[in-house]
Amino acid sequence: MENTTVSNQNGTKKSLLMSERASLFRRLASSLAHGFLFLVASVTMITLFFIIYVIAKDAIPFFQLQGIKEFFTSTAWYPTHDPARFGAFAIFFGSAIVTVGAVVVCVPLGVVAAVSLSDVMPFKIRQMVKPVIEILAAIPSVVYGFFALVIFAPLLQNHGGIFLTVAIWIAGFPLLTILVFLLADLVQSKYNLKKASYFIILGLFVLISLGILYYAGSQARGIQISSGTNALNVSIILGIMALPTVVSVSEDALQAVGRDLREGSYALGATRAETLLKVVIPAASSGIIAAVILGTMRALGETMVVWMASGNAAHVPEPWFNLFEPIRTLTATIAGDMGEADQSTGSARFHVLFAMGLCLLVFSFVSNLVSEWIVVRARKKLKGC
Repeated sequence: MENTTVSNQNGTKKSLLMSERASLFRRLASSLAHGFLFLVASVTMITLFFIIYVIAKDAIPFFQLQGIKEFFTSTAWYPTHDPARFGAFAIFFGSAIVTVGAVVVCVPLGVVAAVSLSDVMPFKIRQMVKPVIEILAAIPSVVYGFFALVIFAPLLQNHGGIFLTVAIWIAGFPLLTILVFLLADLVQSKYNLKKASYFIILGLFVLISLGILYYAGSQARGIQISSGTNALNVSIILGIMALPTVVSVSEDALQAVGRDLREGSYALGATRAETLLKVVIPAASSGIIAAVILGTMRALGETMVVWMASGNAAHVPEPWFNLFEPIRTLTATIAGDMGEADQSTGSARFHVLFAMGLCLLVFSFVSNLVSEWIVVRARKKLKGC
């Protein structure tokens, strides 16, 4: 009995000792994993701050030498003259107008495509369409620029009116078709219409949409474009380049909503249009907003397309919303002038390019903060806080 007791006690002590060693090993492994992740995050943050420091270090001397007022308010961009002029307002305006144009192209098409992929298309068709859309993101930007310069620019210049008419029908017909069915469903659910009345309303909406498309196409047919390398060319190509980002992120956000909200909405008697507009899209609004921000940053930061196909004219179009005139952007200016400015390092022409880069960084940083604020606010609103 004594030997058995001693044996049990020794076995218990060994098992406790092994348990303590295993627990210590797990804590040590967890600490090492947390330390590694913290190191990776720290390296990323340090790299970001180092980039900001390097750009700001060479940008601040420009503002000290030339001041801020002329840089942001003047359109006189003559960096090679004596004395040199560095008014970058027209360049800022060029970046803004092509970014807005790209957003107008990619956001409606991207969000509608995402909604169609998540809630409208059959699964088999979705599996074929989504990879095709994502392939657009794998095409190098220089290929887009070459296409915009060699093919798209002559097409706009020689057959601009016909191209705009076809583009209006191609882009407007599916958008108006979806809008017609959504409006018809909303009217039917609100007024509890019978099937015959529903088809009458649907036909009326179809005739109105076709009339709008016909009028817009007839007005666009008479437009003459003097130069194919213009803001419209760049806006369309940038919109196509940003389209995969908007579609993928928006579609992931819509898929994350889950089937329970959709089925609950259907169980309460809502139609598909009401479910999409009042349940699914509001629930995925934070992800859709993030997709729009990412698409905007994709268009704003693009270099090769705007350098090759924008015309590189540092002036504000007349009128200011005229997309048929050449423009110049911040990224194209930095890429085009850095080779020449680098020969005179320390001059104002060299430092002004870093000032433009700093402005791009600040705008991106502010946009990310705004997007985070919007996402947090949307989540609180959905939770009822």
